[in-house]
Amino acid sequence: MRRLYIVAACFACLGSTWLTAAETTPAEPVSGPAVEAIRKLGGNILPIAQDDSRLDVSLNLASQDVTDTILPEVAKLPEVVWLNLAGTKITDAGLAALANMKSLEKLHLEKTAIGDAGLAHLAGLENLTYLNIYSTQVTDAGLKHLHNLKKLKHLYIWQSKVTEAGAEELQKAIPGLHVVGEVKLAAPVEPKEDAKPEDKK
Repeated sequence: MRRLYIVAACFACLGSTWLTAAETTPAEPVSGPAVEAIRKLGGNILPIAQDDSRLDVSLNLASQDVTDTILPEVAKLPEVVWLNLAGTKITDAGLAALANMKSLEKLHLEKTAIGDAGLAHLAGLENLTYLNIYSTQVTDAGLKHLHNLKKLKHLYIWQSKVTEAGAEELQKAIPGLHVVGEVKLAAPVEPKEDAKPEDKK
């Protein structure tokens, strides 16, 4: 009887091993014309984890100019969750290609020429949790397009045209949103002069 228990335990161990191996199978590399177009520019496309085939697409370090023409190719990729377009030459019009990328969770647009019209194309990205618009032309009017993005948790606005009032209005619309803007240091306090001798009497 004891031998049967040992055999059963061994089969249980093997089953667990097979399950673990299946769960950690590396994600299949992506391929196709869209992938080739992005990589031709020097862009990078990777699964976000070994066992997660959703995609992280980076064009911020591309070896060639990244313009609006590549964005329709990015939109063809399946389940892009992270997209980095920082420092590229994309425009407001180009962002229209991203309007239906519902899987996007993190989007870098810092140091680009985008403005309020560009943010209008992001209004339907319901799963967006992170947006960086540092050093862009976005104003308070542009932030109004984000009011329905209830999953948005982090927004970076320094060196944009957004004001404190605009940021506060957005935070009221999205409870829990953390907005990072300009770091403002308190004005230095002037040291008080020593009391005059006659004042001490």
